[in-house]
Amino acid sequence: MLEASGVMVFYENMLALNNIDLNCPDNGVIGIFGANSAGKSTLMYALSGIILDIQHKEKMRGGERISLFGEIRHDGEVITGLKAHQRARRGIVLCPERRRLFAESTVVENLAIGGHLASRAQARETMAFVMELFPALKKLTRRAAGFLSGGEQQMVAIGRALMAQPKVLLLDEPLLGLAPSIQHIVVESIPQIRKERKISVIVTEQYARPVIPYVDYAYIVENGSAVMEGTSRELFENPDIKAAYFGCG
Repeated sequence: MLEASGVMVFYENMLALNNIDLNCPDNGVIGIFGANSAGKSTLMYALSGIILDIQHKEKMRGGERISLFGEIRHDGEVITGLKAHQRARRGIVLCPERRRLFAESTVVENLAIGGHLASRAQARETMAFVMELFPALKKLTRRAAGFLSGGEQQMVAIGRALMAQPKVLLLDEPLLGLAPSIQHIVVESIPQIRKERKISVIVTEQYARPVIPYVDYAYIVENGSAVMEGTSRELFENPDIKAAYFGCG
């Protein structure tokens, strides 16, 4: 279980996250929906520990001051002070917005990089699962990631995160810039990942309609605050939420 209590993030004097509470149970799928700049990526950075790396780099170069408050727990243990690589070893793995693959490395090399925490047996088994999950990658294993389409890159990015053997997979806007046909492939992978890998998934999206059928519970984030939460059905039946985030009135 991954939990956040009263999480607040300031970039200098700008409030990016305001008293966020979140609960992701084991083998659950949680949605975080909100407009651009609502604070979704900052929340994912806070959960994954990357915010601490950003905070340190900004301090070293004399950049903007980043302040983090609140508490994050994993399986009942407080992990707020753990760095990103320490959280990854605990199984909290981020698939970042805009993929961020190694463009000159091949598909297989990108996947292998993600598997540095796995045993050889785990890496082989997970690689096979990724190819089953995204069959389009089978013919692209030796192609450089920089020559893939956006959809293919997203498949590799999710596969790379799976290679790290996550217990909680954080998907930050995985549908960004993808055609509807490719969006369908990506969202269809979420229940398969949960079912076959027994992994919890937290997914953020600006446009919720493709994702909402696949989540158990969701939070609506506006200006850094969670303004509403509920099951996917509860949110979909709310007329204001439907109009703003699901593209229907």
